[in-house]
Amino acid sequence: MKTILLRHYALCAVITSVIAALCSSRAFAGGDKEKQRELKLRHHETPEGNYVPIDRKSMPTSPAYRYTSHGFFAVQANVDSLGMNIVGDAANEPSIAVDPTNPNRIAINWRQFNTNQNSFRQAGYGYTTDGGVTWTFPGVIEPGIFRSDPVFESDSEGTFYYNSLSSSTGEFVCTVFKSTDGGATWDGGTYAQGGDKQWMAIDKTGSMGEGHIYSNWTSYFSVCDPGFFTRSTDEGTSYEDCVVIPDNPYWGTLDTGPEGELYVIGTGFPDLVIAKSTSARDSAQVVSWDFTTTLDLDGEITGNLGYDSPNPDGLLGQAWIAIDRSDSSTRGYVYALGSVERYSNSDPLDVMFARSTDGGLTWSSPVRVNDDATNMAWQWFGTMAVAPDGRIDVIWLDTRDDPGGLNSSLYYSFSTDAGVKWSQNERLSDAFDPHLGWPQQDKMGDYFDMVSDENGAHISWAGTFNGEQDVYYGHISLLTDVGEPEADVPSVFSLEQNYPNPFNPRTAISFSVPHSGTRSRPDGSRVGQLSALSQTSLIIYDLLGREVATLVEGIQEAGYKRVEWDATGVPSGVYFYRLTGAGYSQTKKLVLLR
Repeated sequence: MKTILLRHYALCAVITSVIAALCSSRAFAGGDKEKQRELKLRHHETPEGNYVPIDRKSMPTSPAYRYTSHGFFAVQANVDSLGMNIVGDAANEPSIAVDPTNPNRIAINWRQFNTNQNSFRQAGYGYTTDGGVTWTFPGVIEPGIFRSDPVFESDSEGTFYYNSLSSSTGEFVCTVFKSTDGGATWDGGTYAQGGDKQWMAIDKTGSMGEGHIYSNWTSYFSVCDPGFFTRSTDEGTSYEDCVVIPDNPYWGTLDTGPEGELYVIGTGFPDLVIAKSTSARDSAQVVSWDFTTTLDLDGEITGNLGYDSPNPDGLLGQAWIAIDRSDSSTRGYVYALGSVERYSNSDPLDVMFARSTDGGLTWSSPVRVNDDATNMAWQWFGTMAVAPDGRIDVIWLDTRDDPGGLNSSLYYSFSTDAGVKWSQNERLSDAFDPHLGWPQQDKMGDYFDMVSDENGAHISWAGTFNGEQDVYYGHISLLTDVGEPEADVPSVFSLEQNYPNPFNPRTAISFSVPHSGTRSRPDGSRVGQLSALSQTSLIIYDLLGREVATLVEGIQEAGYKRVEWDATGVPSGVYFYRLTGAGYSQTKKLVLLR
């Protein structure tokens, strides 16, 4: 019961004694009825505020936040036509979809608040065709309609699906909208049953379940009670009658295994619940469940912890499940992760991980992903994805850089051995105050989202760098060795592949300029003495060797660098870029494709 009991009691002391009594016990001694009452108290997706139509062109603007570090860049997605931040609106709770046939086509959806002066929210979205370098924010789906809990997914052919929750008559209903042009335009939507805190997964395994769409939500707020799970086997044209998932998992996600088997994870207070179905992939069968089992992450998913927490009226993250679909020896492994309040220590929140090697039946002991040295920091909004080669990527928000405070930075870690070892945590962003910019709703939503591929991870996240809540796209492209701390500055020159590639019309190139000193190679040999300042050039050439653009020329300080090439006005074709400096020279190819 630990700290959440005290936090809930303090929060509820300012409201009626009846509600206070509900909040002061999360053990739910009264059984399911008390659990349902507590969940309703935590429920915040009912329409709030009034719709305020606003001409975004008339709103003031400010420079949008962009951030670049070694192996990572972030760019704001909810921007105007000139790429500027729109002052006075708000956006949070983002989800992301990447076109597997063209990774340059990415879309993010979010809860859009036209003004941060009230909490009326709509289905916002943005898209990019250049791998996330620039973003277009057309507006919202169905202006004036209350929508929340946005969830994004793509199928194997690159069709995007936008699952959105709405409520106008006391019932919570989900609509799934469909886009065949990378999120630029959307159809009129399809009724998809639904309820609060829904999630969605689409089978992309090539199995008999290929293209099936699965969705579940919190049973206590279901439009089709007692059921709270649905399936579409016809590419979203219709959604089936609801079924029950045993043991009632909620606040979690879904994923499919290599043969199209379906896994669902959710909290069940206190332990997590995992359900598996092998019948869901067969459109001729009614969905049934092979088994459910519980998983102890040495803590529990939690939320609504009040103003002493980073996200006072929201979840601190949801439960994540992801399946290894690689061709390696770990194919079929099942991974679970969540930001949990620990049982075994007083840490307010840790990112905890466990794995199953037998299809979800049994689970390993939990492992902590965050490597901070104290038990004082919040690691919240833990989010996980698995790359096609089996690499596990995890991001979260972390307060370790603000001891005793709540200012949060985005952090990252990964594992290449099925979660046995984790890389040294990398801080990806500046810190921000999560208590800024609330649109009369004291939270930043309930989750982030990410999609991993062989080249890194695409992430959708939120921050308050502009003094208000905004949504960001990030791409993690450079990975360190597991367990090896990365030096503050590089010891050798290096040149990375540009991203995106192919591109139109902008792409980014990362490289490093070394610092003086020596460093051991993995074979034990030493890297020679290098100058802290180096004459460096980075030049673009065409196929005939003619210089097209000079991106860097002159003395460069040691460090990790990133430059962008805007090829507007340059013909389509194959080009080369060459980095030279202090006896080093390397050339790579890039493709401009209009």
